[in-house]
Amino acid sequence: MGVEGSTNGGAVRRRGCLCSKEDFLPEESFKSWSNYVAALRETPARFMDRLTSRSLDETELHEVKGRSQHEMKKNLTWWDLMWFGIGAVIGAGIFVLTGQEAKERAGPAVVLSYVVSGVSSMLSVFCYTEFAVEIPVAGGSFAYLRVELGDFMAFIAAGNILLEYIIGGAAVARAWTSYFATLCNRHPDNFRITVHHLSPDYSHLDPIAVAVSAIICILAVKSTKGSSRFNYFASIIHIVVIIFIIIAGLTHADTKNYASFVPFGPRGVFQASAVLFFAYVGFDAVSTMAEETKNPARDIPIGLVGSMVIATLAYCLMAVTLCLMQPYGDIDKDAPFSVAFEKVGMSWAKYIVAAGALKGMTTVLLVNAVGQARYLTHIARTHMMPPWLAEVNERTGTPVNATVVMMVATAIIALFTDLNILANLLSISTLFIFMMVALALLVRRYYATGVTTPRDRNNFITCIVLILGSSIATAAYWGISQTGWIGYVITGPIWFLATLGLRLLVPQAKNPKVWGVPLVPWLPSASIMINIFLLGSIDKDSFIRFGIWTGLLMVYYLFLGLHASYDTSKELKKTIEIENAAELGRGSS
Repeated sequence: MGVEGSTNGGAVRRRGCLCSKEDFLPEESFKSWSNYVAALRETPARFMDRLTSRSLDETELHEVKGRSQHEMKKNLTWWDLMWFGIGAVIGAGIFVLTGQEAKERAGPAVVLSYVVSGVSSMLSVFCYTEFAVEIPVAGGSFAYLRVELGDFMAFIAAGNILLEYIIGGAAVARAWTSYFATLCNRHPDNFRITVHHLSPDYSHLDPIAVAVSAIICILAVKSTKGSSRFNYFASIIHIVVIIFIIIAGLTHADTKNYASFVPFGPRGVFQASAVLFFAYVGFDAVSTMAEETKNPARDIPIGLVGSMVIATLAYCLMAVTLCLMQPYGDIDKDAPFSVAFEKVGMSWAKYIVAAGALKGMTTVLLVNAVGQARYLTHIARTHMMPPWLAEVNERTGTPVNATVVMMVATAIIALFTDLNILANLLSISTLFIFMMVALALLVRRYYATGVTTPRDRNNFITCIVLILGSSIATAAYWGISQTGWIGYVITGPIWFLATLGLRLLVPQAKNPKVWGVPLVPWLPSASIMINIFLLGSIDKDSFIRFGIWTGLLMVYYLFLGLHASYDTSKELKKTIEIENAAELGRGSS
């Protein structure tokens, strides 16, 4: 694989986001129709170049970041990141999807579904943390994949990252309306507009979700530190409400409701887990704030791991409480906790629950807005998206253009789309990205150009193929076989031996400089296995939607993104050559 070099020169940097007619397509391939036609003819060669080219840590940290013209302000600490993590994670998932999955798929065993999702998320947190400490830029997983897996894989992941954020924000915004309606003693659909000639899944228009998204957008563009303070105070209130729900709910616990603990069997537990993964989405947004963190090496591990531990504990306790308060079949899907308190005679408590849920969802929307804008900003810095989106406002130190564009897209989806569709599609995108980050971490540790020998490279590729193949086979067997077990006897040992082979046969090519994931390669390999396994529990229609979206990404990439990023890369290489020649000239003189 080739690598894109690093330079501190200003030629490319100045090219990032000027306010001119070339803000959107400034590259050479788009200067004229003849240039564009010539670029299209070179698509195969350019695609192979981008497929095999890897960026460098220094390139992402200096040249790519410099294309935003202004620096983001470094004013966040581990305390800010931990509360951002809590604010990002604890929201619509626990307050809405818990009831839905307990009622339809898992029963009281929904707590096990949260444990499975939590373990998978924690494995991903470790992988993210090592990258975020060593490459503290706003691009998050997009930047990590660009460095380890190349431009093309990074772009496919980036498109799904953006989809994840848009869908996640839309889902939370619609859930916000449901709990607001509960607070007003109204049914959620009373605040939605029904358009009968549209499909039932898209016919309940939600103007409140749009209004909430607009307000959050204003907060997000004002100040990251200001957003952190708002999130901090709102999250404290949120935690207090959660403690109230657990204590007050357990005073009305009835162990008879746990008589049938796994009514839908183990399959239901894992199917619910795949959907409930949505509840853990958000911690990756914290990694995008690494660029604004004062001490990434210390603050990011504490912030990410600490917030995930707190969120997982809260989720499990709340799931247990809900299923002890009511038989799982009686749980309300739209506002489970509010209705549960009403049914046990604590009607007044539903207002506290609804208010707490609204605060939680508000912070989720805020952190989502902050995170998604930074992802888009870094993607635009590479010119895979219009560089106008990479601009950082000099006064606020925030990416205003990217924030507004992403929130508009979120508001449009929130206006039309049902929560259940959003949750399933979001889980696919998230699990796919987390699997890719774990794979990228293995590449980072075991493959380095000029260090890894051809023999070690071949052993590494063989082990990775076996890890991926056995994981996919396990997920496929789970999806096809309802009661069989022979397949697991084959695929499980293959995964184990492949991971063991990676540990014993391939020496690590690179050690972490500051903070590293423990138990490599076992931990990232387990993350790959679990994420792919959970993907096998998601319904077919969601995969069809995921395939359509990925197809659209490919069309955009082949006609626009590929040529823009190719030209930008070539310009960077020319700048390096000029600087190196100038340096040699100065040295000889």
